[in-house]
Amino acid sequence: MPAPEKLTIDTPEQIALEFPLASAGSRFLAVAIDLLIQTAAFAVLVFLAFGPLLLGIGGSTQVWGVAFLIIVGFVIYYGYFAAFEALWNGQTPGKRVVGLRVISATGRPIGAFDAILRNLLRIVDQLPGIYAVGVLAVFLTERNQRLGDLAAGTVVVHDRPVEKPIVAAGTGPATTRYGAARLTPEEIALVETYLGRRHSLDEYFRLQTARQLAARMRDRLGVSPDAAGEDEQFLSDIAAEYRARSFR
Repeated sequence: MPAPEKLTIDTPEQIALEFPLASAGSRFLAVAIDLLIQTAAFAVLVFLAFGPLLLGIGGSTQVWGVAFLIIVGFVIYYGYFAAFEALWNGQTPGKRVVGLRVISATGRPIGAFDAILRNLLRIVDQLPGIYAVGVLAVFLTERNQRLGDLAAGTVVVHDRPVEKPIVAAGTGPATTRYGAARLTPEEIALVETYLGRRHSLDEYFRLQTARQLAARMRDRLGVSPDAAGEDEQFLSDIAAEYRARSFR
């Protein structure tokens, strides 16, 4: 069954967030970049482990150097992905360059446990050395997931850069006129629910929700993105405008 191009998640704010799923090709490109970085790091370790031996300093260095490389090489290869994804909100340097991000299947950012679990299964996914198992799983699963993703409940999506909106402490100016009176009480309640909960949301999830909620309200009011400005400010403005009509 062909995999869908997008992951759609319904939020508590009744907004359907859409995340474009990453293809096998874009994921391979990200892994290739990460492998280049890992290879460079491993080359440095080889020099540190065997440099003294090559310079004729101490014959016992070779035994300890081999043991050091085996242990640290394993940590670099598997720990690299888990550490970066846990600390960089689902991204490695390769994923950041390509524009990919690992998130949970519910749309939330992944935690350290998710990052570790999905990368422990990388040992199986990479078999027989060219990620054949992982690629097969990506093509056969509904959400383009390899075995590590299935075990951890994660997906890899294209990360669309968003600018952090600068929202004033108060609401937007009451003089702004977007025609908010045309909105239904249910739609305003939806906007105000988001505005009341936004500070408790993860920043990435918060901005994605604001973007799609604002797009929905712009379409409803016939307002262009250029005229509306930043997403959260626009939502604050229409909420303030709608409330102000009650006091006239």
